[in-house]
Amino acid sequence: MTEAVTARAPGGAQAVRRALDVLHCFHDNGPDLSASDLARRLELSVSTAHRLARTLLGAGFLEQDPRTARYRLGPAVTELGRLSYHQRGLHLAAPELADLAERTGATADLALRSGPHAVIVAGGSVTPKVGLRRPLHSTALGKVLLAWARPGDGGPESLPPLPAFTDRTIVEPAALEAELVRVRAVAYALNDGESAHGVRTLAVPVLDGAGYARFALAVRATPSLITAERTEWLLTEARSCARALEVLLLSPAERRPPAR
Repeated sequence: MTEAVTARAPGGAQAVRRALDVLHCFHDNGPDLSASDLARRLELSVSTAHRLARTLLGAGFLEQDPRTARYRLGPAVTELGRLSYHQRGLHLAAPELADLAERTGATADLALRSGPHAVIVAGGSVTPKVGLRRPLHSTALGKVLLAWARPGDGGPESLPPLPAFTDRTIVEPAALEAELVRVRAVAYALNDGESAHGVRTLAVPVLDGAGYARFALAVRATPSLITAERTEWLLTEARSCARALEVLLLSPAERRPPAR
């Protein structure tokens, strides 16, 4: 977000928005960033980026390497992330996903929606070296989250321009909408080389009580493992896991019986 854009916001909201934009710069799980790196990414002056970074440093949301003066995410982010992880009950999902991966031989992942991205929150893809965000339009996880989108989340029309990652990536909004119609009809999504060649993924929704996707659940492997002959069996296994997670991931309030 540029200074010209944020200048239209009230002072307090502008400062909060800019601070959040700084934190979002670390989404790609890349190397530590300098104040100049932050300024370039956000189209801010270096002095503004430096001031924002120092404020976040003081609050524990960033930390600074004393040798290089570069920034990385700080302990406050870790603490809040862990709290959110447990509040959502995601620690309960890990054993189910591990069991699904062992049964199928595929990587099993669970994701939720964050704007135009699917964010993997549990499963085999959650590693220190791999980013957790995936585009909605080119992934099976994302297609599920779009096909069973919650009210207010927005459909394909809410997405930014759709970049191509391979020659199979859907890049036209009308084609994506047609794909989502198919996904809803068959009750699963397929990513066959749309994000990267040689990778095939099947995904199903983890629904809430109103029938919207709280999460998306995927099994990912090579085309030699996810074959046409094995697809129905893999979907049966994934759906069984999804139904278990629909119960496990209920909040305590949702688990209580309605008052009489």
